[in-house]
Amino acid sequence: MKSTISRRTVLAMPLAVGALLAACSTDNQTNAGADNDSDTSVPNDTDSPSVPNPTTSSAINPTDQSGWAMPAEETPHARTWMCWPSSSEIWGPDLAAVQDAIIDIATTIAKFEPVSMLARPEEVDALTELLGSAISVIGAPVDDLWARDTLPAFLTETTNATTRLAAGRVRFNGWGDKQIHGGDAKLAQIVADYLEIELIDSGIYGEGGGLEIDGAGTVAAAESSWVNENRNPGLSRDKVEEALLALLGAERMIWIDGLAGADITDGHIDTLARFASKTTIVIDKPAFNDPDDPWVEVAARTKEQILSARTNTDEPYQVVEIVQPRKVRQETVGFLSTYMNYYVCNGAVIAPEFGDKASDAAARKVLSNLFLDRKIVQLNIDALAAGGGGIHCATQQQPVSSIDGP
Repeated sequence: MKSTISRRTVLAMPLAVGALLAACSTDNQTNAGADNDSDTSVPNDTDSPSVPNPTTSSAINPTDQSGWAMPAEETPHARTWMCWPSSSEIWGPDLAAVQDAIIDIATTIAKFEPVSMLARPEEVDALTELLGSAISVIGAPVDDLWARDTLPAFLTETTNATTRLAAGRVRFNGWGDKQIHGGDAKLAQIVADYLEIELIDSGIYGEGGGLEIDGAGTVAAAESSWVNENRNPGLSRDKVEEALLALLGAERMIWIDGLAGADITDGHIDTLARFASKTTIVIDKPAFNDPDDPWVEVAARTKEQILSARTNTDEPYQVVEIVQPRKVRQETVGFLSTYMNYYVCNGAVIAPEFGDKASDAAARKVLSNLFLDRKIVQLNIDALAAGGGGIHCATQQQPVSSIDGP
């Protein structure tokens, strides 16, 4: 049977990544948020052209960060960070629906752990009143909601029973200059400054959604979203790998091919393959074998590559498939109809549901078996999925450390 839904397809216009707006929203100008930011401590590199010059980006020399590492997502969190979408230029008439989805995600996570929301300074008071005391709202020049891609990857280092926190940055350039990002490119530095922690810069361009970390020395990534002329021109895969391993305190990479040019992210790993533990990888499986859907072939190739991968003890991974829904409430171009974009927080897994009772229940069962000690909470995030993203894309975890947080 031919599928009538596409997991993720090309977003035809550079700014057409979805839709979002609410009572306290304002329109963006071309460099959304940049003029709203009063922080002058942001490095000059965020004001330079988005795509790096090959002669400079080839000289990867990240800050010496021996001892720092990014913990796995399922380790205890101090809080979750999110970003408040405000741009009708990006989201058009769908802005209100996307904001409602963000509120739903944030308030759900807040039942399990603290949540901090970055929002434009002029929206802080209204958003604080809207969200209530359970969610802290912090002023920043936010362009869009994709916290996974724009906020830092938090790193920890433990010495003498003290766990320090640092902010690891891969430089954000709007997924290869596909979207406005003048404010979002500054957010990693702003969060580091807010928490008064060190910013460790990888020296390369990319996004957090392009990385999966098992917390035991292994990183998984899709080559399509890293070894790419719109992110890191002139850099080999080996050079990109070197920079990522140095930043994340890891020792080895699992590369899958991914798919460049078929969506705004160029095939992020967090919709294709996810670590559930250091020995288990979850992979996406299309509901239909549609020969016209390029993601069907990508899923098959991803499965092949993950099955051939080995753990850090040279054993095969346990590979678990989550099958996409057979039907969804929306059948729009670019709709991300996958259960893979779940988020693991303290005591829960926050995952999507698409209105297909059988498929939703099957996905819930898979996640329950993978995360036995967590409650599985499924949310209607259709507005985000219509923009090619999901719950994981909209969140970033801050691990427990000696810093209490905001």
